[in-house]
Amino acid sequence: MLATTVMKAFLQRWLGWFLLSIALAWPVSVRAAGFDDALLGVASDDRDRLEAAIAELGSLPDPRALAVLVALEAGQLRIEPGAGVFIQTDGALLDARTGKPGSPAGALQEPLVNNRLRRTLALALARGQLRSDDPALRLAAASELAKQPSDELVPDMRAALDKEQSSDVRELLSVSLASLDLTSKDPELQKKALQTIADTTSVALLPAVQQLANDGNASQPVRELASKVASSLERRILWVSGAANLFYGLSLGSVLLLAALGLAITFGIMRVINMAHGEMVMLGAYSTFAVQNFVRELAPGLFDLYLLLALPVAFIVCALVGVFLERTVIRFLYGRPLETLLATWGISLGLIQTVRLIFGAQNVAVENPTWLSGGWELAPTVVLPYSRIATIAFSIIVVGFVWALLQKTRLGMYVRAVTQNREMAGNVGIPTRRIDVWTFALGSGVAGLGGVALSQLGNVGPELGQGYIVDCFMVVVLGGVGNVAGTVAGALGLGVANKLLEPVTGAVLGKIMLLAILILFIQWRPQGMFAPKGRAAAEL
Repeated sequence: MLATTVMKAFLQRWLGWFLLSIALAWPVSVRAAGFDDALLGVASDDRDRLEAAIAELGSLPDPRALAVLVALEAGQLRIEPGAGVFIQTDGALLDARTGKPGSPAGALQEPLVNNRLRRTLALALARGQLRSDDPALRLAAASELAKQPSDELVPDMRAALDKEQSSDVRELLSVSLASLDLTSKDPELQKKALQTIADTTSVALLPAVQQLANDGNASQPVRELASKVASSLERRILWVSGAANLFYGLSLGSVLLLAALGLAITFGIMRVINMAHGEMVMLGAYSTFAVQNFVRELAPGLFDLYLLLALPVAFIVCALVGVFLERTVIRFLYGRPLETLLATWGISLGLIQTVRLIFGAQNVAVENPTWLSGGWELAPTVVLPYSRIATIAFSIIVVGFVWALLQKTRLGMYVRAVTQNREMAGNVGIPTRRIDVWTFALGSGVAGLGGVALSQLGNVGPELGQGYIVDCFMVVVLGGVGNVAGTVAGALGLGVANKLLEPVTGAVLGKIMLLAILILFIQWRPQGMFAPKGRAAAEL
């Protein structure tokens, strides 16, 4: 009796361990068998079998399956018909089954993928990426599904949403499912989808929500909820577009500020109408282009730092050109504004032609460093480029530099003295002629810094400066001649006003309206927003 009991206990324990080991090994063995069978299907010449194998790979929770699908989409998959599957990389040929370098026995060929197989492959890739352990792959798959939702992937998306921990991926999957549920005939699903859309930051589904609100076949509660959600999305779009327009207005104002700051210094102190000031901006941009090519040739590994080297180069080049112009032409024309206007206009044409002879008449491209590429996504439909964010920050730094130079240094004190009363400054020993040279060099150098910023926002061409010279004079006159604070206010005001008017009136009509408003303002306040005081006001 005791022996029977011991034997029964032994058999129960042994049987339990045996069944447990089978249970643990079963999924692995099934998965391995499924993957191997799918690889045989990929290596088959039968189109139907290849399509079934692709679909099978998408349903397998195996990283090797996803690697095969990615290689097939990228054109890196090679097959030995009826034998093996290999992945072609830059340095080796990998066996898809083992992930190790392989050596096929026969010739390899690339699978022919037609439109039907591409659709199956896209679905399989989406399934595999949604199951991936890599958050970046899941985010990429959710982003694609948000753009093009698929009814066939609804079970996969719901299963992925239940397990997903990333808030970004969850929101994208929720929006994708909501867009599909909006077309459902079930009112409860439609309500749930509308609530999901209202709770997310996406506004891409506004047309679908508006269509549902006007759908006579939908129930009354669904249409009412859809109308409320549509109104909420429209308000969100209004706020987002307003914020984007404000940002682009500040960006444009920063560009105008960098271009006009040097003109405000020279025009305000020397009373020189410098029509060649726009060409200083152009020379700064071409200096950036030259530094970019120099760094690419001699030190390509330091390419991301070329912009930091371009800043002093552009400043020095433009400052030296400004000194040359002041010494050779402008110094003989002080007190004769019409002659300075004509002379500097001729100089601007000469500089444009010189640049054409050196760099060619076509525009040149200045590449952004990697740290200025891309942008910050304010909303799903609005991206703020890093290059424009950097331009705003750079303009703040340049204005701070100019203010400190004019207010905290001996040179700045001399400049302010000459601005207020040139004759009295000369009588107390201030070298006014030398101050004129330094002032012109400073104004031209700051314009060169503006050219560096402009080179990051678009192509660089010989006519670059011509597009900004009129706006620069508008900024200087609006802000108040010779006043740095006025230049800042005028540039930002014109930039923001221009971007706020464009969506309402259009670019051309908005520019005309802005010019008309400026003319009326100058008629009312000729001295500008920040008027000079004391004897400086009497000289204007």
